[in-house]
Amino acid sequence: MAESKPTPLEPSKLGTKAYWDALYTTELTTHTADPSLEGTVWFDDSDAEAKILSYLSPQDGSHPNHPHPHSLSPATASVLDLGCGNGSLLFSLRDDGWSGHLLGVDYSPHSIALARQVALSRESESLKTVEFKVWDVLNGDIPSISPPEAAQGWDLVLDKGTFDAVSLSDEKDSQGRRINEGYGERVLQLLRTGGVFFVTSCNWTEAELREWFETSTAPNDQNTKLRMVGRIDYPSFSFGGVKGQTISTLCFEKVVVDA
Repeated sequence: MAESKPTPLEPSKLGTKAYWDALYTTELTTHTADPSLEGTVWFDDSDAEAKILSYLSPQDGSHPNHPHPHSLSPATASVLDLGCGNGSLLFSLRDDGWSGHLLGVDYSPHSIALARQVALSRESESLKTVEFKVWDVLNGDIPSISPPEAAQGWDLVLDKGTFDAVSLSDEKDSQGRRINEGYGERVLQLLRTGGVFFVTSCNWTEAELREWFETSTAPNDQNTKLRMVGRIDYPSFSFGGVKGQTISTLCFEKVVVDA
């Protein structure tokens, strides 16, 4: 494994569970008073959810420039959303025809309470219900959330801002690392071989995300690793001769390492 890692972020209150519990408590109260107010949709100003859905659209020849010809079927693919918040991304997938096993997890019980309440307010919709569970991405028991129909792992794992929040925590793991350094290892454990992982970030550049998930995350005991296979384009800007985006979304596939 290469030792290259991006420069750590300065810790912030956004990396604490207390911050997210307080935020989702407020949003839960607001939704109770007015069900039309479902809470924050992260990266909504960049239209991230719509872009992710477009990327994941079935490969029927209608997207000739599709960056990654995945084989996921909306009818059967199992989907796990890490740090699901109010469940917005999973609801969008469901409304777009993804009717397999959809599970959102979050370590804040107030987030899960909000997501479940939003789901109930939408229960008249005809598509399959989304499931939500309180679960810690870094410390939760993986078998407890494994899709029953696919014991080898999830077909699709999503992260829209959760790695950002974890990267703002000053907590250390049992190896003395900042806890975000073990995030890629957990993603590998959650995915089936051939499954894909989407991560959207406003704190890390594309190059840094590749370092975290493709370079710094070592192959696991099954000799699999994460390999970048695609990216999503967002409006770019130039400053000082350098071109960039305000957010980044990369797609990684869990692949077997060549012998």
